[in-house]
Amino acid sequence: MPRRPMHLTGAAEATLRTALREIRTSPDVPGPFPPEVLAEAETAARTPGIGPDTPVSDLPFLTVDPPGSTDLDQAMHLARRPGGGYRVHYAIADVAAFVTPGGPLDREAHRRVQTLYFPDGRVPLHPPVLSEGAASLLPGRTVPALLWRIDLDADGAPLTTGPTASLDVRRTLVRSRARLDYAHVQRQIDTGTAEEPLALLREIGRLREALEAERGGISLDVPEQEISERDGAFVLAYRAPLPAEGWNAQISLLTGMTAADVMIASGTGILRTLPTAPDGAVARLRRSATALGIEWPHHVSYAALVRALDAREPRHAAFLQECTTLLRGAGYTAFTGGELPTPSVHAAVAHAYTHCTAPLRRLVDRYAGELCVAAVAGREPPEWVTAALPALPGEMAEGSRRANAVERACVDLVEAAVLRDRVGEVFDGVVVDVKDKSPDVGTVHLADPAVVARIEGDGVALPLGERLPVRLTHADPATPSVLFTPA
Repeated sequence: MPRRPMHLTGAAEATLRTALREIRTSPDVPGPFPPEVLAEAETAARTPGIGPDTPVSDLPFLTVDPPGSTDLDQAMHLARRPGGGYRVHYAIADVAAFVTPGGPLDREAHRRVQTLYFPDGRVPLHPPVLSEGAASLLPGRTVPALLWRIDLDADGAPLTTGPTASLDVRRTLVRSRARLDYAHVQRQIDTGTAEEPLALLREIGRLREALEAERGGISLDVPEQEISERDGAFVLAYRAPLPAEGWNAQISLLTGMTAADVMIASGTGILRTLPTAPDGAVARLRRSATALGIEWPHHVSYAALVRALDAREPRHAAFLQECTTLLRGAGYTAFTGGELPTPSVHAAVAHAYTHCTAPLRRLVDRYAGELCVAAVAGREPPEWVTAALPALPGEMAEGSRRANAVERACVDLVEAAVLRDRVGEVFDGVVVDVKDKSPDVGTVHLADPAVVARIEGDGVALPLGERLPVRLTHADPATPSVLFTPA
């Protein structure tokens, strides 16, 4: 995929910044933190309310995040086990050590639910004195954390049963030694200059990817439409994830799957679930594959086909965009008394799964972490956790709706600002979606600039998956909206 950025300057830049301010100040977006919340956060930053179960860990942890990140939820240490296999230590920021249940900080977190991201900043879940300070796993600081220890066999599978089983999660203090970004990690691993434990990220990540394929799990490598700000100007471009990002994600997935297993065994928990695709959804994808000229033999599973695609190939990228339709319907389900919900599995993960690795940015993760610490220690979970469980799925659903709406509004706005002075021009596009009941209406994917927008054929069926010259007929940042027609 071409990744030439599109800069906004002059009038478009001014219009965009004004519109972004309007989105940030809309009634659906939380405003500044109230004074009592900031006061509690300042006090908690100086003196956390919950102490560690064990002394500070002496493991040399490292973090891997996008460049410039300061709200660091996870730090890892990877090692080989004597006799074969691996040991994963995964430290998760211990937000509960700073938040008093029922206090102003806790109530505000339940109102916000999750961090919202904008091209020119973010609206955080917690005050920055915590999320980018005392609770963040920044290097060179001793920070409270929930420390997972997960042992794997030589194939990367967890050793959770048998005489060599080893699984633990408990409160401790950790100290990260290095803050790395994905490009730096990828470069070190590719050039062979990475030392353990960093070098093991690829080794364990690939083993976990192979196990994911065996169980029928799916990780879609869809090029992301990314908005960023560079040198005072906004940039809209496609970005293909690096392999290191996938390996890093596998460590998080491993922890989320393990946490789900722990909660299921204890009989109380909250899961991230996704139902299997409805009848006809895969058949529709097969029709899309045929239209795109992608060979899909009947003996090849959907998961196997997806892994064989190259997102840099326009036809494959268009099909991968279509594949995201099978991931709709994800949600959260709480359970108590050992009565598992239906479904209890995340269809894309192909295993029970929960969110527990990003508590600085997502409310539910704080609760999942507490449930796991209690279960592994053989204790009943705190009352403040079980009391909140029934309402959490609804709160998270509302938070996800708000985050998706903000993201879509920002992308729509930037697309319209990029194109507003180019109405009437013809672009090279690929039709990536066509409505079943209105085949003349769909979605077109432009390579340059990085735009995914609505296209209307005025009664003429659109050629799904084919390259198509398209004319820009409308681009209005005030709405914001963009519309193309076949040229």
